[in-house]
Amino acid sequence: MKQNKYDDSGFFAKYSQMRRSIGGLEAAGEWPAFRAMLPELRDKKVLDLGCGFGWHCRYAREQHASSVVGVDLSENMLERARANNKDSGVEYLQLAIEDIDFAAEQFDVVISSLALHYVEHFDIICQKVHHCLKPGGAFVLSVEHPVYTAMAEQDWYYGPQGEKLHWPVDGYQNEGARLARFLDNDVVKYHRTIATHMNALIESGFSMNKLSEPQPTREMLDEIPGMLDELRRPMFLLIAAVKN
Repeated sequence: MKQNKYDDSGFFAKYSQMRRSIGGLEAAGEWPAFRAMLPELRDKKVLDLGCGFGWHCRYAREQHASSVVGVDLSENMLERARANNKDSGVEYLQLAIEDIDFAAEQFDVVISSLALHYVEHFDIICQKVHHCLKPGGAFVLSVEHPVYTAMAEQDWYYGPQGEKLHWPVDGYQNEGARLARFLDNDVVKYHRTIATHMNALIESGFSMNKLSEPQPTREMLDEIPGMLDELRRPMFLLIAAVKN
């Protein structure tokens, strides 16, 4: 199922007002951990799956990547990415992640930030990424954490005074689609266990370098109201893998 909610004008307008949409990578809570998991990008050919506004494409070029390809299904996203980053070293392709078909060993690094939980068949994407990576190439990705995606409601359990009592986890082993609410819209996300993520990568020919379940930075805890609640459950899962 290929989703393109971001070309809905109302949804895109709301997404554009999110903190990370305005502030870029520095406004993304998981960015410090994600950045630390990236390999050296100088002179590398980089592919960004689900590139959105192109923040990671710009960062790769700032780190002197030789070329970057950004893939996204949304015309709105790519229009904003091109406007934000007029760089001849970045090529943007309007394409579903599921439809990528790059040449063997075309890239040195593949990244994907918070996009693959919208893709039904993670294992197939892993195989396609493995195909287009050079031997020893890196695949660094982030998804919503399985603790976060297990229940479609993706919300706290509240007490009688509206206090956040705990984060409920149920149906964890029941993988598949979840109809979640995001920015007042119904969005399909795909829940997978941590083991499924890991095994799909291993079976596709990757070795694991690092896993991360990042916490908010001290600056975010100090500056953003309610951020302390983000210490109570993981929201993101980050994986760095290398092609054998």
